[in-house]
Amino acid sequence: MATGFAASFWSSDYAGGLGVLFGKLQQGVQENQQIVTIARMRADAEELYGNSLGGIAPAAERTQGGFSRDEGASVRKAYEGVRTEMESASQSHRKIASNIRELVVNPFSRWSEAHSARVQNSQDDLQNRIKLLDRQAEAVRKFRSQYYNKCRLVEDLEEEDKLAFQDPQAEAAQSPKAIKVPTIKMSEPDEEEEPIDLGDETYQPDQVKKILTHMLNTIKLGEVKVPILGVYQNCSSGSDITDYIQKHMAASSVSYAERIGQDMIQAGFLRLVGNVGNTFANSSRMNYQWKPKVFQLTGIPEKKKPLDRAASTLSQDSITVDSPVGTVQEYLSGWNPLNNQYPNETPAEKLRREAREADERYKQSVKKLDSLRCNLEEAMVDHLKFMERCELDRLKAIKAVILDFSGAISNVIPSLQSTVDKMMLFQETVQPLGDLRYLLENYRTGPFVPKITTYENYYNSVDEQTFGVDLELRARSDRKRVPILVTTILTFLDNHYPDLEGDEARRGIWLVDVPLAQTHNLRAAINTGKTFPQDVLEKYDIPIVASVLKLYLLELPDSLVSSHVYEIVKTIYSTTATDVSEETRVSVIQSTLGQLRLANIATLDAITTHFTRLIELTSADDAYVTALANALSPCILRPRQESSLSMNERYSYRLIRDLFAHKEAIFGELKRASTLTHSSSGAQRPRAISTDESNRRANYEERSRAITAAQRSPRAVSPGPGNRNGSHRRDRSQTRFPVNTTSPTERRNTGGGVRNSLEVPGSMENSPVVKDEGTNGVADGAQEHPAPSSTRVPLPRKHAGSLARGNRDSVGSLRGEDGANRGVQLEDKPMDD
Repeated sequence: MATGFAASFWSSDYAGGLGVLFGKLQQGVQENQQIVTIARMRADAEELYGNSLGGIAPAAERTQGGFSRDEGASVRKAYEGVRTEMESASQSHRKIASNIRELVVNPFSRWSEAHSARVQNSQDDLQNRIKLLDRQAEAVRKFRSQYYNKCRLVEDLEEEDKLAFQDPQAEAAQSPKAIKVPTIKMSEPDEEEEPIDLGDETYQPDQVKKILTHMLNTIKLGEVKVPILGVYQNCSSGSDITDYIQKHMAASSVSYAERIGQDMIQAGFLRLVGNVGNTFANSSRMNYQWKPKVFQLTGIPEKKKPLDRAASTLSQDSITVDSPVGTVQEYLSGWNPLNNQYPNETPAEKLRREAREADERYKQSVKKLDSLRCNLEEAMVDHLKFMERCELDRLKAIKAVILDFSGAISNVIPSLQSTVDKMMLFQETVQPLGDLRYLLENYRTGPFVPKITTYENYYNSVDEQTFGVDLELRARSDRKRVPILVTTILTFLDNHYPDLEGDEARRGIWLVDVPLAQTHNLRAAINTGKTFPQDVLEKYDIPIVASVLKLYLLELPDSLVSSHVYEIVKTIYSTTATDVSEETRVSVIQSTLGQLRLANIATLDAITTHFTRLIELTSADDAYVTALANALSPCILRPRQESSLSMNERYSYRLIRDLFAHKEAIFGELKRASTLTHSSSGAQRPRAISTDESNRRANYEERSRAITAAQRSPRAVSPGPGNRNGSHRRDRSQTRFPVNTTSPTERRNTGGGVRNSLEVPGSMENSPVVKDEGTNGVADGAQEHPAPSSTRVPLPRKHAGSLARGNRDSVGSLRGEDGANRGVQLEDKPMDD
């Protein structure tokens, strides 16, 4: 894949790489202003000099007598010649000033302003998308915390139920000491002991107590007299409460402070008095009474006073409450069965329901975050490609401006030829492509490696998504050595290679620059965590299917060859080890890969088998193998932390070349070593230790099952298929694809008309064209200059019947004589471990 803006300015937080790029683009905007300033000041200087020259002759003519008295003298003629040349020079310098303004200052100023607007619009759009992504990521963390807290409460309740309902006699028989029978209290759970959400933060009970105590001691409390209803004690205005929240609870805005106040009403700390409803607002006219629950929680004595209105039939004790209407409202809100969605719900059922609701909120927030991330990456690719064209046009425009600048001077004053020659030399030294390459080589921040926020189920289930999930967890969920997604895609490609016209087209599907939007479209269709039929892949072009496999490998939490062995691989290919023989290097690579987990080894074996067969059956040359290894290198091995040094390292590329060249030696030895190890020891391969406390119960049960399984079946399986001559291998004598040298794949004409140096990229618009999300493949009759987001894959699949199965045509490959499908057939077996 060619290096460009779209593959060079990525970072884990997205904003870092974009900050470096747009810093350089803004520097280009300032460079444009400097050129405009130089041209404008040169024009002003030329005009001033021309005016000064034009004022010399009139000043000399004001002298009385002199040359005006002699008509035929040669001295007078010489004087008049000097005066005429001076006037001509004055006009020439004025002409230079006019040319500079017309040819340089005015057009380049307009172009520079438009270029600055394009850069700023792209920067603002991407920054807004990143802010949305960050806000959604914060929401995901909040919902995850709430979900885990609810699950812990459910788990603790289940443990309490087990202890509460144990047989006292059996417990007494086990312990010599007298055991007290636990008493079951059928009372409502204490609501004050649960965490409370205020705004976007979750507070523990002790934190809530401190906040409420500080509120009562800080906010002004008073009485509020309501006509007919009476006087309410312990009231505060909405504006006073809002001011406190902004000062002491770090509320960034009035709307956020009002949201915190509304949460306090929902939590039962405040109630609105004197108005209908129960809404919190920042108003000095709206008053809120602190409920008795607040005083009980903080320990501050509550002020009570009888209502100041006559009571004809009520006793004095009955009117000591704050407000009869408020009491009736509280009674009706607790009694009204129509508004209660769960009238017969027990505390345990309530906790489980809340856990399910929290799980659903968390799951939906993760899906929304993933959608926002995909949209951001698509927009970044579009904008980066657009900015690359804009920057290249800016450099070309500067080259043209310098040429116009020199022409504005040389066309008027031939005597300044030396100056013009130097300016032409400066113009020739400007190399737009070289400057663009310099920017990429010195300021790129990293390749495209998306960072996925996955949905983490409390009970360690991975049935909700496929992309971004740990490879071993995905394989265990599929009960296969290799994840089903990998085997399904490889099998699909093997079955459809014969449908493509020629070996060049078959090889080219792995090197096509597929639009990220189309890849994300297929990713969304199969990112379900469950098995999907191949019919889903039939709807998409073959290069898109190949691209989604590369995206799956890029989105893994760790590279297929773990980053933990990156330094070992680096040592193998370091310059100090050039004298090591090839046999020794292959042996060290084999032992290094042996440190990987079984799922990683099996998946790497399947992928390497696929590509080695593709290279062999299509007679690929070394140039194609080099391009393929470069395209796959970030998918197979990545460093743990990308840096300016690691971006220039090619150890991953060299590892892939060795895997292609020595596949049988490396993986054959891996399978034999794994078989001997498991046969002799009978021990399971150690797995990574989870540090997430939320999975403690699931991990305990998993370890128990693993111990039981190890005791029952002492022999484990090897990382690869047991039959070395099985479905992944085909004898060389079988029919292979012929080399196609006469019918290369038809390429799209990307040429266009000649464009002026100051013309805006894109003839109609100044920003990336709006994407057409409804297309998945190549559209017939595509435009010569498609927008970045609407690019179509230039390798369409043949129509049905265009290549007869079992026959050879002029550009196709050969099927078996018996009509059977001779493509690579991937066979995967259930995992025994």
